[in-house]
Amino acid sequence: MIPADLRYTKEHEWVRVEGDAATVGITDHAADQLGDIVFVELPAVGTVLRQFATFGVVESVKAVSDLFAPVGGEVLEANAALGATPEVVNSDPYGGGWMLRLRLADPRQLDGLLDAAAYEALVAEG
Repeated sequence: MIPADLRYTKEHEWVRVEGDAATVGITDHAADQLGDIVFVELPAVGTVLRQFATFGVVESVKAVSDLFAPVGGEVLEANAALGATPEVVNSDPYGGGWMLRLRLADPRQLDGLLDAAAYEALVAEG
């Protein structure tokens, strides 16, 4: 199930915007493709990210993959719980498996992201 209230990147990250704050994670499809996630590396609070720049790494039993920021902004919070329980990204990617909260630098950046229907079409293409 692809939540309709989120925006997506072609690299399988999602973003949920509430006011000037943006919550970021990876999609269920990405988590499924990676397999069992064993480690997540996230940036420190205060780090300023550019849209589509690498912000961290997710490691699974299959691969190590870079994470890309769907929007730019200052890191307000990183999900510290993922240090002890990275597998939450597999079991609850749109909830407890969130990775970052950012102060959104420019809301217009959302216009360049995919809506749920476009992301669903991307995943269907394989």
